[in-house]
Amino acid sequence: MEDFSGYPIHETHFPNSLSSLSVDTENLQKQIDELSSFSDSPAPSVTRILYSEKDVSARRYIKNLMAVAGLSVREDAVGNIFGRWSGYEPELPPVSTGSHTDAIPYSGKYDGVVGVLGAIEAIGVLKRSGFKPKRSLEVIMFTSEEPTRFGISCLGSRLMAGSKGLAEQLKKTVDSENVSFFDAARSAGYANVEELSTVSLEKGSYSAFVELHIEQGPILEEAATHIGIVTAIAAPASIKVDFEGNGGHAGAVLMPQRNDAGLAAAELALAVEKHVLASGSIDTVGTVGILELHPGAINSIPSRSHLEIDTRDIDEKRRNTVIEKIHQSALSIASGRKVKLSEFRIVNQDPPAISDELIIKAAESASEVLKLSYKKMISRAYHDSLFMARVSPMGMIFIPCYKGYSHKPEEFASMDNIANGVKVLALTLAKLSLV
Repeated sequence: MEDFSGYPIHETHFPNSLSSLSVDTENLQKQIDELSSFSDSPAPSVTRILYSEKDVSARRYIKNLMAVAGLSVREDAVGNIFGRWSGYEPELPPVSTGSHTDAIPYSGKYDGVVGVLGAIEAIGVLKRSGFKPKRSLEVIMFTSEEPTRFGISCLGSRLMAGSKGLAEQLKKTVDSENVSFFDAARSAGYANVEELSTVSLEKGSYSAFVELHIEQGPILEEAATHIGIVTAIAAPASIKVDFEGNGGHAGAVLMPQRNDAGLAAAELALAVEKHVLASGSIDTVGTVGILELHPGAINSIPSRSHLEIDTRDIDEKRRNTVIEKIHQSALSIASGRKVKLSEFRIVNQDPPAISDELIIKAAESASEVLKLSYKKMISRAYHDSLFMARVSPMGMIFIPCYKGYSHKPEEFASMDNIANGVKVLALTLAKLSLV
């Protein structure tokens, strides 16, 4: 038997050899392809929106795969799906893994999906090897990691982590067609959706959580590195800003007399870039992802403008300093251009998450045993892991993706890289289950 350093290994519980760790790549690719067919946009793109008909079909597909894999399946009030393989000491807090399967419009078929289907396959790898877990292993498919329908990212994992205020917010949340969150959930079969308190988990409900994910960036591919081991997840915050001016005819109102809300928005967008760059850290980023002008006519001076700004950093204090500088710029711009800053609202301001050292070491050891190169790195995208860190020790495993593409149809991860990630996940779960 090859030693798996630092943890007790018993012949009756651990894989007999690394050669027994076989990933069924053909079946896994088939599952990825089949799941991508549950889409509201044509291939190769994938669109799968929370509680839509395609989302419900995908959920049914995942539950069936879990059952076929021999997992006991349950769902909570908002549709987080759990598949458990009971360990020989089932009273201990389980080790969990998983990700999401919802997809933003016209995206790809690997984001999140690799972490759900790959987790189910990792359980299969361990079962076929003869491994017997001490702690139970649980696969989670989280509800609505993407904010597409209701503007709330990581909705399921936020609720699981006991996010304050979210349950109240959901009571008045509607989508772009004025369908309430509760009505949408009930239409998808979640009759008890209003029982949100039952979704929340106590801290320590799991002994560890590990998420397998495509990198969504080019670092691993460019470095020809097999595995990324995440040490921290950047702290996201989002801001909504509205300016109000006077508008008027584009030809008749002379430049000195204008109160142009559009130019105020443009100036603030440039200020965001300035403040982010002034932080002095490559880990500080800011994006003006939405900029809307009213009335939106070429021959009309904008009377209103709306911006939505995304800021992220692994240093919460540094990110919050950038937010405050953006606020001060918005006030100054409004004054200078004689427009009204009618809204400056921080929608969410989540803290960063640090990966647990034990999970990092387990993933490092698994990579070394499998003779796979690895790199420690931060995640600048955020994931359900960010909120699971509030419930249990957390870690993430990245695999390379083609040119770092994600959230578009060209998103791709090779089956060799997926298989490597599944094996590292399997061994990491095995180690953590024996602690």
